[in-house]
Parts: sequence; structure tokens; C-alpha cells
Amino acid sequence: MLNERLPHPRDSQPPSERPEGGAAEAPTADVLDHEALQRLRALDPTGSNHVMERVVKAFETSVGKLLPQLQSAMDAADVVSIRHVAHTLKSSSASIGAMKLSKMCVEIEAMILRGQDEGMGEKVAALAAEVPIVLVALQRMIDNNP
Repeated sequence: MLNERLPHPRDSQPPSERPEGGAAEAPTADVLDHEALQRLRALDPTGSNHVMERVVKAFETSVGKLLPQLQSAMDAADVVSIRHVAHTLKSSSASIGAMKLSKMCVEIEAMILRGQDEGMGEKVAALAAEVPIVLVALQRMIDNNP
């Protein structure tokens, strides 16, 4: 059942390797928090150190590892690992301005702490579906702010 609900592995590929269309069409402003992005830009005002690009690449690499871990944890009903992935992704999502994704992680973590498993599959599927939307928004932001 979870395999039907979680996105296909191609959905977690970096935007440059993913086919166009679908959920990837979400505008950047609706996905990424402007203030969080401004805080990151302030670390490298001239852009000469390519901080934004490096942070985005690190996030892409991280979710590329975390999503398969999340799938494995769901397959094994391993709530400890699900919580670990949610916790890890929560902070990194917030740091790049993906507040909706971060909030989804907070909700999953809270469910696990309460011992609530009803609806977990749907929450995890929604989280996994949000990741490619965030990746596309990040890529667009980088492309539009050289």
C-alpha cells in the first residue's frame, strides 16, 4: 500500500534529472520562505563564495539519502528510523526556507512521540511528495539569482 502512495524514486531525483511537469510547476515564492533565504544570502552577500548553491546542493544530497531511508523505515514499520529521518529533514528544510516541508516533519515526529500510527502512511507520502516540489523551487531560485 505504501509503495502505491509514496512517489516513484525518480521524483526524488535532482531537478536537472527529473522530467518536467506535474507538481514540479509550483512557484518558488509559494514553496520557499523569503526571510529564510535572505538569512542565507546574508552569509555571502556578493555570492562570490556560492553559499546558496552549496547549501542547495547539500540539501539535494541529503534528501537523496533520506528519502530511501524513509521508504525502508516505512516498509519495516520502524518508527525510530522514521522519526530520525523526519527530525533530520525538519532542520535542513527550515534552513533553506522549505517551511511546509519542515512542518510536515514536525507533525510526523509529534505523531511518533505520541505513539500515534493512524494516518502515518498518508503523512509520510505527503512529505515525500513535497520534496521534489521543494527541489524544483530551489533550482529555480538558484537559476534566477546567479
